[in-house]
Amino acid sequence: MKKLIVIVIILGIVGYGSWVAYQKIKAAESPAGMRRAAMAVPVEIQPVIKDTIQDVGIFTGSLTPKSQFTVAPKVSGWLKELFVNVGDTVTRNQVIAVLDDADYTQQVEQAKAELQVAKANAQNSVSELELVKREYERIQALREKQIASASEFDGAEAAYNSSKTRLEVSNAQVEQKTAALKSAELKLSYTKVQAFWESDNPNAMRVVGERFVDVGTLLQVNQPIVSILENDLLVAVIFVVEKDYSKIKINQNAIIDTDAFPGETFTGKIVRIAPLLIESSRQARVEIEIPNPKQLLKPGMFVRTNILFATHENVTLVPRAAVVRRNDTEGVFIVDTAQKKVSFVPVTTGIVNNEVAEILKPELSGFVATLGNHMLEDGSGVTLPQEKKTDK
Repeated sequence: MKKLIVIVIILGIVGYGSWVAYQKIKAAESPAGMRRAAMAVPVEIQPVIKDTIQDVGIFTGSLTPKSQFTVAPKVSGWLKELFVNVGDTVTRNQVIAVLDDADYTQQVEQAKAELQVAKANAQNSVSELELVKREYERIQALREKQIASASEFDGAEAAYNSSKTRLEVSNAQVEQKTAALKSAELKLSYTKVQAFWESDNPNAMRVVGERFVDVGTLLQVNQPIVSILENDLLVAVIFVVEKDYSKIKINQNAIIDTDAFPGETFTGKIVRIAPLLIESSRQARVEIEIPNPKQLLKPGMFVRTNILFATHENVTLVPRAAVVRRNDTEGVFIVDTAQKKVSFVPVTTGIVNNEVAEILKPELSGFVATLGNHMLEDGSGVTLPQEKKTDK
């Protein structure tokens, strides 16, 4: 019995809820409810215009020198003198440092002495060969006359061949000692450390970027002394995403600006485009060369880069805020200012920037809603700005 009563109560509650829902639906479908649903939405409007729009890519990056290298000694030794410091200009083949050369000078003197000994031995071998040769020729003549024995001829011939071999060895030692002297002289010349680079312009100058050691340091072979930078031409390194990658071309112009010089711009040109996108970021490296004749720009600066991809003239433009999505369709609300109603028109956009959007199709004219359009549907009534002012 109790269970029956509980079931009856539950059915009553469900029935009452259904009745309340039905009454609400009827109220919404009533003229008063439809009037509430059709309440005019306050909007702001702007005209559809014909004008020029540009597709400009904006990227950020940093500056690097056109070339950069370190100057290091080819021999070890104590740093005796350092002629340059950070910021100093350097010319090609300029001596920038000198190592203590006492040991290398001594090696040159020793090599010279050993060469003199080798030359003396070679001269002695020449004299000896001349004597042995005359004796060999004499024995050979006697042998032909059957005066000298075969053993005497064989001994003279062996002595002659041995003397020729000693002369060849002596000459080889002269060459060896000559090479050793050249090597010692070359090492001695390496104690004067030069800044060397290949350049199409023999008068090109570079600047010292960093100094790594001080006078008195015991340097090892290839230990950096200073770094040399080329600042006359800098490279801006930027990274572009997939949607912009196909728009980037070699020799495209780029406009660069930096916080270091507000209001001032610099012109560069794209010189290199990476043939691949980095998988982790889906970006490609792009390098832009920037002339820097006044030396205002410095490596390491943060820069913004604008690259003009395309310019479309006399095209249909609407404010970017006018473009909205309804049911996954992109479009704009065209405002009928006389009827105070809007129509949703699907559109195909072209170039879109922060302010306006290019409409490729269909052809538009009149006014579009730019504020309040998030509340609009096709056929919605609207209140225009002039009407709102009148109400006040």
